[in-house]
Formats: sequence, C-alpha cells, structure tokens
Amino acid sequence: MRIARSLLLLALAAVPAGRAVAQSADRDKPVAGGGNLPAGWTARPDGRGSLANVKLVTMPPGYHVTLGPAAIFWREEDKVTGRFHTLATFTQTQAPAHPEGYGLFFNGKDLNGPNQHYVYFLVRGDGTFLIKRRDGDKTTNITNGWTAHPAINKADGTGKATNKLEIDGKASADKIRFFVNGKVVYEAEPSAMEMDGIVGFRVNHNLDVHIEGFDIHRM
Repeated sequence: MRIARSLLLLALAAVPAGRAVAQSADRDKPVAGGGNLPAGWTARPDGRGSLANVKLVTMPPGYHVTLGPAAIFWREEDKVTGRFHTLATFTQTQAPAHPEGYGLFFNGKDLNGPNQHYVYFLVRGDGTFLIKRRDGDKTTNITNGWTAHPAINKADGTGKATNKLEIDGKASADKIRFFVNGKVVYEAEPSAMEMDGIVGFRVNHNLDVHIEGFDIHRM
C-alpha cells in the first residue's frame, strides 16, 4: 500500500502545474437551480454531463442559460422541412476559464437517442467561429477548426460579448449562408449538408449566456 501510494504521489507531482490548473478549471461547474426547463423545451448535455447543472429560464425578452456541461436546447415544434432562416442574438455575460462557444444548430434528428445528429454553428469570445457536425458521439469539422473573422465581436475586459448569428438555409437552390452580425462568415452548397430537422441552440460548458430574438422563418 505504501509503495502504491508513493507511486501515485510521484505521478501527481510529475503533472505540470499549469496543466493541473487547466484540468481543474475545465470541470463542469455546479449550477444552482438547474434541472428545470421552460414548458416545451428539452435539453441534452454532452457526454455524461448532468441535467442538474443545466439551467434554462425565460428572461424577457429572451432566455438565459447557465451551465455546467455543454448542452443543446430545442423544442419539438421547431422542426423544419425545406428552406428556412433562423437567427438569435447571444450575449456572453461572464468570462469563462478559456474560450467556449455558443450558437445555433439545425438538421437535428434523434436528439434524445444514441444516434443524435445535428450541425452546429458557434462563435466564441476570442473572435472565432466553428461549424461542425455531430453523429452520435462523433463530431466532424465542417470548417477548418475555429476560424477568426472580423465580424465577430470579441469579449471585453469583463468577458462580455454580444453576437447575432443567422443561418440562411436554401435547401433547393443558391447557398447555405452563415452570418455573424449581418456579415457572411461561411457559405456552402446545399448538397454539402442536409437541412431538414429540428432547429435549436447550443451553449458550451461553464458559460452564462443570454439569448434574444431566437426565431425560425420557414420559406
């Protein structure tokens, strides 16, 4: 027992201090009042994240999200077929331990099941964006990782940043366009990704974000 304990202490001592701090800071935070959602809303945290640390409340003129684990949020009524346009304005209210993303998703299918699927479009406080696809536990980049763009408002000294995101989905013609603050940051051919499915929003872990103007326009 003494030998095993000594080996464990040596292993811990070998971990760089910066890495140990980063791992500690990266843990999902507990969220007081978590686990309850407004009527009609469903949330799914990533991995083994607990819904007890996922909080979504109605806060006119929008919603307020406080997390622990990263999570997606949706309503079954927000399913689209064919052309659509969705938008929302996100305000990150506090600085996270390291940059984390927030934004919209579409093409949601089997969101409560093992084969969950959706495409998500996020920005974060360092002025970068990401478009990615999830299939079950696997995620695949559509953009080349996190990409900087001048249209994205970076977080200020307090960690606050406000960005309006839009996805203009043209399922049968033209382009699928992704906007931040009215500027196109990425576009793709409709054949590059499916559009039909549930539309919602995603917020990554340990963020505190206010969301206004979330809407879906069907065409």
